[in-house]
Amino acid sequence: MSGLLTIEGGTPLNGEITVRGAKNFVSKAMVASLLGEEPSVLRNVPLIRDVDVVSDLLRLHGVTVDHERESGVIHLDPSNVESAHVADIDAHAGSSRIPILFCGPLLHRLGEAFIPDLGGCRIGDRPIDYHLEILRQFGAVVDKRTQGIHLSAPRGLHGARIELPYPSVGATEQTLLTAVRAAGLTELRNAAIEPEIMDLIAVLQKMGAIISVDTDRTVRIEGVARLGGFSHTSLADRIEAGSWASAALATQGDIFVRGATQPEMMTFLNTFRKVGGAFDVREDGIRFWHPGGELSSIVLETDVHPGFMTDWQQPLVVALTQATGLSIVHETVYENRFGFTEALRGMGAKIQIYRECLGGLQCRFGQRNFNHSAVVSGPTPLRAADIMVPDLRGGFSHLIAALTAQGTSRVSGIDIINRGYENFQVKLEALGARALVAA
Repeated sequence: MSGLLTIEGGTPLNGEITVRGAKNFVSKAMVASLLGEEPSVLRNVPLIRDVDVVSDLLRLHGVTVDHERESGVIHLDPSNVESAHVADIDAHAGSSRIPILFCGPLLHRLGEAFIPDLGGCRIGDRPIDYHLEILRQFGAVVDKRTQGIHLSAPRGLHGARIELPYPSVGATEQTLLTAVRAAGLTELRNAAIEPEIMDLIAVLQKMGAIISVDTDRTVRIEGVARLGGFSHTSLADRIEAGSWASAALATQGDIFVRGATQPEMMTFLNTFRKVGGAFDVREDGIRFWHPGGELSSIVLETDVHPGFMTDWQQPLVVALTQATGLSIVHETVYENRFGFTEALRGMGAKIQIYRECLGGLQCRFGQRNFNHSAVVSGPTPLRAADIMVPDLRGGFSHLIAALTAQGTSRVSGIDIINRGYENFQVKLEALGARALVAA
């Protein structure tokens, strides 16, 4: 990580910014293009680092990628898919975990795949072993080597019956991308049903896949021998929209988020209103603002969709430091997601972290000795500090804290924020933030 942002806080964020396609969907749709034997077109693509990483990895495998960056349109032609060199994959993957999702499509197209050691944000346990076990159930042969993991399918891939112990987004994506061209029927129980997952299913159906989703989180996929291309417009990034909404609340500002949509954000909007924020849903976006007066403390529990998503939690916690009373936040998705609060405490926030499940039912982390609950006492004025970005969402939350605090803060490691927030520095400037970037 590199990059330094100097922020003079204490000024409300006011103005308009635009959000484009969802980080958690766009990269997966790009991977899905590998499954097709015809070109695909993806629109509303944001200018974020993850898109560049996937583009590079696709090119390494022979996919022609034409990214019209200003218009947000990507053309993907997988007609000449080929194996890539191990060293090249490792060099281009960096800290991204996306390569694990290349396995199913590459096994179908080439009969083999290779993945290097995988990185990602250090917010909790994201082992690839479960992904590999899913691939084994489809018939993949996994060979762990010094440089990484080699996979092959000497007898092809076949349908499987898979039941997830937890509705994991990554495991659901892995199953979908592998099952659509596997011979026979695949039944996935306890699947994730996030909006980004449903948009991926829509893309796969456009390509020729046969997928049904039941109300009990069961997904059935009838494998087909061939898939074509797709033409699709990505859904908006509900995480980025919620992050800017939290920034408006914490800084007592007023932000119109062009491109934000209501259906995917209904749970967030309810919570935003309970805290005391105001919003106005329009045809072309959502306006979020602090209406004045005191903010209210709340009890909040993150959960898989349709619950309050974990990626909304960190930015909102910054706003809760300005709410009156005790707020309780119970994190049930990632066990180590409260590491970002250490910097907030250094800025004057009163946040206590607990191993117990607080504010709701017992969760899977309750008996595993993880600090996964927080009590936030407010309102507390925040003071400027020097901060190191810990991860993507925590990093943006630190930006919000620095913008809220009185004085000048220095936030280092900001390059990681580019993984999921398009042109965030330009957007800060558009909202009147007093921020200066140093190389």
